[in-house]
Amino acid sequence: MTENFKLRIFTEPQQGATYDDLLRVAKHAEATGYDAFFRSDHYLKMGPVTGEPGPTDAWVTLAGLARETSRLRLGTLMTAGTFRLPGPLAIAVAQVDQMSGGRVELGLGSGWYEEEHTAYGIPFPSLKERFDRYAEQLEIITGLWATPTGEHFRFDGAHYQLAESPALPKPVQQPRPPVLIGGLGKKRTPELAARFADEFNLPFVDVDTAAAQFGRVDAACEAIGRDAGEIVRSAALVLCVGKDEQEIARRAGAIGREVEELRLNGLAGTPAEAVDKIGAWRERTGISRLYLQVLDLSDLDHLDLVANAVAPQL
Repeated sequence: MTENFKLRIFTEPQQGATYDDLLRVAKHAEATGYDAFFRSDHYLKMGPVTGEPGPTDAWVTLAGLARETSRLRLGTLMTAGTFRLPGPLAIAVAQVDQMSGGRVELGLGSGWYEEEHTAYGIPFPSLKERFDRYAEQLEIITGLWATPTGEHFRFDGAHYQLAESPALPKPVQQPRPPVLIGGLGKKRTPELAARFADEFNLPFVDVDTAAAQFGRVDAACEAIGRDAGEIVRSAALVLCVGKDEQEIARRAGAIGREVEELRLNGLAGTPAEAVDKIGAWRERTGISRLYLQVLDLSDLDHLDLVANAVAPQL
């Protein structure tokens, strides 16, 4: 990958993948030069798939990958704030950061998929309460990591209270692992990004929508006196690239999508088309990272094609 623009692999294991499936893709991504391997954090499949053999936990997966890779950045798009208490999550992420030698990134969101909460007995508060909790979670996690060793952390919020926490363990990365925030909320999301984000990600939207939301994040940064340039801009697009129309159609069919819809909404087509679309995104939005949503985890040739025919042209 280039120094100024990174391609990252993004997987959706809830659709049906074992840890070994993810390990195979992660190792291949590392060997072929991708910058990072990210995964969703979901416990229930979406759409007309079986989801078998069942979900894998995001942070258990990343802990395993931390020990079986050596260079890849590892992270979540996005860990659901409803799944874990902020204190234990800060501990888990710091531990995986230690296990990886400092390669972890935490994407954290408020949680949105009600059905998976119902399926596994996870409380699902109202949207307002989820966002209120989310704001406190961000403050707690970053506060725990920032507390100097030997000092204690306290927090007295509406939903979480911490008293005399030793704020351990510490992550390897200092001052902390990167925190990713994303989404299309027009007020609270940009405000939280301005306060806490090292990266702002927009998944599966068109370029004009992305540009408008990045602009809101910039305005929120200006309102609190933060340099908006400190926040990395990124996007996620479903991947369907082929050397010819037959291969493009085969890959679209394998994930149950139509070629023209993917050309419109994803990163689809020939390598030349992919390069042109990435160029348009970079020019219009200023993104410096693109997460390639890989839905057919058995097709490692797909990763090779992008690494060999797209990445060198960026």
